Amino acid sequence: MTIIEAILLGIVQGLTEFLPISSSAHLRIIPALAGWNDPGAPFTAIVQLGTLVAVMLYFRNDIILIGKAVFDGIVRRKPLATPEAKMGWMIAAGTLPIVIFGILFKTEIETSLRSLYWVSGALIGFALLLSIAELKVKKRLRTGLSLSLIEDIGWKEALMIGLAQSIALIPGSSRSGVTITGGLFLNLSREAAARFSFLLSLPSVFAAAMLQLYKTWGDISSSSESATALAVATLVAGLVGYGSIAFLLNYLKDHTTTIFIVYRLAAGVAVLYLLFTGVLQP
Repeated sequence: MTIIEAILLGIVQGLTEFLPISSSAHLRIIPALAGWNDPGAPFTAIVQLGTLVAVMLYFRNDIILIGKAVFDGIVRRKPLATPEAKMGWMIAAGTLPIVIFGILFKTEIETSLRSLYWVSGALIGFALLLSIAELKVKKRLRTGLSLSLIEDIGWKEALMIGLAQSIALIPGSSRSGVTITGGLFLNLSREAAARFSFLLSLPSVFAAAMLQLYKTWGDISSSSESATALAVATLVAGLVGYGSIAFLLNYLKDHTTTIFIVYRLAAGVAVLYLLFTGVLQP
C-alpha cells in the first residue's frame, strides 16, 4: 500500500465510520474500483483505532463521567447507584452480542462475507430497514408522541441496540447505521440514537483493533512501509472522523436520515450493476 492509498483510505474510513453508509463497504469497494488489493478485515479493524480516538476525544466528558461513576459504584458496592454508572454497565452489556457473534463467525467475517455481493446486499437491505424505522419515527411525531432521549435508555434498549450492533459484522451494514436504526425502532430520537451508537462502539472497536494488531504485528513490524502506511491511514481516519461525528450529530438535530438511505440504495445498486457487467469481481 502506498502512502497515497493510505491517505485516501484513511479519509474514507474517517468519513464513513460514523455516517450510516458503512466504512467496511467503502474500504472494500473503493480499492476494487481503483484496482488496488483488498486491504482486508485486519486493516479495517486496526484503522478504526483512529476513529476510536476521535470518539474518545469528542465524548471525553461523557466517558470520564461514566468511567468515574462505574469505578465509584464498584468501590462502594453499589454498581447501579447513578445514571452514569448504569449507562456504563449498559454499554458493557450491549457489547456482549457483537463479541459472541464475532467469535462464532470470525472466519466468515474475514473471508466469504467480504464478497461484494454481500456488501451490496447489506447496503440495500439495511437502507430499506432504516427507511422503515424513519417512517415509524415520523408517524410517532405526527400523532403527537415524543421521542426518547439518551437519558431514557434502559436495559431493554441497550441490549436490543447491542444485538443490532452485532449485525455490523457483515460488511456493508454499517455499525452506526444498524445501531441508529435499532434506536429509531425503540423510539429514540435520531440524535440520541447516534450518541448512544458512538458510545456503544468504544469497547468492541477497541477490542477488535487490539486483537488484529496483536495477530498481525509480525507482518506490520517486518516492513517499515507497511507500518508507515497503516499509521498514516489511522491518523488521517482519526482527524477526519472527529469532524464526521460533529457533522452527523448536528445534522440529525434537524434532519432525517433520508439522504443516507438514498446514498446506500444508489451505492448498492451501482455495485451490483458493476458486478453483473464484469467491471468488478466479487
